[in-house]
Amino acid sequence: MSRAAFHERFIARFYDPAFRVEDASLDRLESIAWQAYSEGRKSPVTRKAGADYQDPNYDLSVEWIEASSRIQAAQQRQADPSTHDRVLVINASSRNDYTCPGEMSKSFRLSMIAKDELANHGVEVDVLDLSRLTSDRDLHIHPCKGCVSTAMPLCHWPCSCYPNHSLGLVNDWMNEIYERFAAAHAVIFVTPVYWYQVSSPLKLLMDRLVCADGGNPDPTTTHGKHPDEAKQLELAGWSYPKHLAGRAYGVVVHGDVAGIEGSRRALTDWLDWMGFVEAGAKSRLDRFIGYYEPYATSHDTLDQDKAVQAEVVNVAHAVRNAVTAIRQERLKEPDSGLDTPRMK
Repeated sequence: MSRAAFHERFIARFYDPAFRVEDASLDRLESIAWQAYSEGRKSPVTRKAGADYQDPNYDLSVEWIEASSRIQAAQQRQADPSTHDRVLVINASSRNDYTCPGEMSKSFRLSMIAKDELANHGVEVDVLDLSRLTSDRDLHIHPCKGCVSTAMPLCHWPCSCYPNHSLGLVNDWMNEIYERFAAAHAVIFVTPVYWYQVSSPLKLLMDRLVCADGGNPDPTTTHGKHPDEAKQLELAGWSYPKHLAGRAYGVVVHGDVAGIEGSRRALTDWLDWMGFVEAGAKSRLDRFIGYYEPYATSHDTLDQDKAVQAEVVNVAHAVRNAVTAIRQERLKEPDSGLDTPRMK
């Protein structure tokens, strides 16, 4: 990017005339930001990786080390049989009370039905509201950069692509989200259909979870992002570890015209691939709410649709039952002991 283009991008955040009294300060900050960009200072604060890594002398991002440590601690809590059952309920709608419409979504309401049902039965519930991406200031799930398509070991667990301070790609939500997935015994996704597909916030989340399916927990083995080293590791025999496998799942997909079956299928196939455990047929729900009826009355339609509300309750119960069975080692996938001829 040219210096002039960088200036336009930088100053755009300070368009409000109220900032003009600080133009001199902004000029100084822009100069520092330009230097970081031109020098590619992606992770400006590092420390030696230490004895837990293959190359203990590699300068590893402090932010990545802290995120990895939190995820490992969450995994340990999740594996502790003395802890309460914990379910992560994900509202995938883009709409909430603070976005342009100023109205809660049907997905949020259905998520609350699942949450309340689980909580009433002693389950710890963590609600991940992806609609915050459209209403919280400067909160992001930055796009996946596709490192895995170069070589699987180049995709680190957790993702090391962000934050990228030289590009200003900060305030990425995923390190917190990875931790919340690691702490959960099950997940329930509740999503609307947008143009035959899941919502854009959910697709961002799905793409960034690729590192949980085969990702490399030791960035020193590739010394950051060195493709040749990553390719050598993969070709030498990579195990493609499934870091979130064994957790139960439930899915609620709702629409009003078309796309519910395809979206549900895409979600469940993805979760099956990642090693999540299906909680039974009643945990995989796709329903129309107000088929071809006006959007303006859709909340009224949901109020009247007691059956779909009861079906969401069933999703919650199915997932709760699956968590209990998994933790008591009574539920395992029938094909869990089979070797796969295709590791990828």
